Amino acid sequence: MFLATVRVTLKPTVNDPQGLTIARALATLGFDSVDGVRAGKFIEITLDESDRVVAEKQVTEMCEKLLANPVIERYNFDLNPA
Repeated sequence: MFLATVRVTLKPTVNDPQGLTIARALATLGFDSVDGVRAGKFIEITLDESDRVVAEKQVTEMCEKLLANPVIERYNFDLNPA
């Protein structure tokens, strides 16, 4: 059994309105040293799989088919025994 922690973020060239909104809100709260914010998604997936290579392949396919839009987003993940 494995636990995959997936992080999906916008590519650096893509505008991030959510990140801009968060940055403005932080400045309003007095956090003047914040120079920029990029928002993304964090996803945990538990896989009932005994083979690490198979689990990595499955998570990669999940990211490419559903969890991330490869045109505007990038992803990475960690895979650890659960």
